[in-house]
Amino acid sequence: MKKINDLTTGSVTKQLIYFAIPLFLANLLQSLYNIADMLVVGRIVGSTGVAAISNASSIVFIINAICMGVATGGTVLIAQYRGAKNQLAQKQTVGTIYALTTVIAIVITIVGILMYKNILTWMNVPKEAYQDACEYMRVIFIGTIFVFGYNATCSILRGFGDSKSPLYFVMIAAVINVFLDYLLVGPLGMGTVGAAYATIIAQAVSFGISVIYLKRHNAIFAFQLSSFKVDGITLLKILKVSLPTAIQMTVVNVSYLMIAMMINEYGVIAAAAAGIGLKINTFAGMPCWAIGQAVTTMVGQSMGAKLIERTKKIAKTGLIGSLLVSLAAVIFIQLCAEPLIQLFDPSNKAVLAAGVSYLRICCCWNSLFYAAMYNFDSFAVGVGFANLGMVNALLDAMIIRLPLCWLLAASLKIGVEGIYWAQALSPIIPACIGLIYFYSKRWQSRTII
Repeated sequence: MKKINDLTTGSVTKQLIYFAIPLFLANLLQSLYNIADMLVVGRIVGSTGVAAISNASSIVFIINAICMGVATGGTVLIAQYRGAKNQLAQKQTVGTIYALTTVIAIVITIVGILMYKNILTWMNVPKEAYQDACEYMRVIFIGTIFVFGYNATCSILRGFGDSKSPLYFVMIAAVINVFLDYLLVGPLGMGTVGAAYATIIAQAVSFGISVIYLKRHNAIFAFQLSSFKVDGITLLKILKVSLPTAIQMTVVNVSYLMIAMMINEYGVIAAAAAGIGLKINTFAGMPCWAIGQAVTTMVGQSMGAKLIERTKKIAKTGLIGSLLVSLAAVIFIQLCAEPLIQLFDPSNKAVLAAGVSYLRICCCWNSLFYAAMYNFDSFAVGVGFANLGMVNALLDAMIIRLPLCWLLAASLKIGVEGIYWAQALSPIIPACIGLIYFYSKRWQSRTII
């Protein structure tokens, strides 16, 4: 790879900004898969279709969480080996991450196709939306291999220090997805399931382009059967980061699935409004996530090169950047809450009122604590201590958020807004734990290579 991908030299602030901006744009465009689905379905099918995709998205997020968690282990390991200038180890890592993600994708596809109806039933999906949600999920599970393949390729590129190429791949896929959404859902009359087909076709194209690019521009990788070779020691090192990270992301998304199940008890209006609110809140978090991903890669390369002071500066710069972009996003969303909700469901006043209530509570001051938590978790992953993120996820999602949802919504009878308040309060303690870990200096002796 080119020298410009060496993140161990130069200005930390500039490197972080230049690396994070393509990541943010790629995350933004990738989210258009589901956002475009909801926008088109909401306008053509109505609130029932929105509720179906909203509930199905809870399962999709879990799939993506497992995928991204597994891929993150590859990013960190490649980044640390790149910092250490070890090309042979980089090659072994690439082959191992592809083999690992292929196996996991096949397992998830089989289990998902067998279980998706039971999961949607368990979630108490409103009757009006159940069939659409089932059809949507069946198609999504069939395309799981493309999701895993694309994320594996992009994780490899990020580990090498390349955040721009994944952006170009997603731009192409986003255009295809939006075009097919309108075509399949509308003129061809496929309804909600048409949005699912649009999504997996776009993901398949994105995966194919990314693999071709990696093969042509990186001498370390040759897309041949022999390339998909598992190195035992490398696999263990990847799993050291991947397993805790996958558990972390899965726990968070399982908690959102369980929250969706709680909200479903309040009917299709509440389900649609919360689904729209979550999508908008997801956009608010994207700049923070991009900075966190950049922190992980930059910390990985710096730790591989044994640059402790630079690693400290990366974490501090990432924290400041995360807080600033999160504050800007919160201000924008609070000022524009009503028109943002109306983008998804322009005619239903009940959905508008419920959606604005969600944003007023769930996308406010609490976003700053979330930004701090995510920054320190990303830092810990980069140094090779992914267990911090896993512990914080369990604390945030399971130990604080879910019990608090039950306490406020059911026991104290606040209703659906009690569920929103529980989500707002949950990241405070994990953010403090991340701060304590950073200043403990225990991380300075850690690497995984």
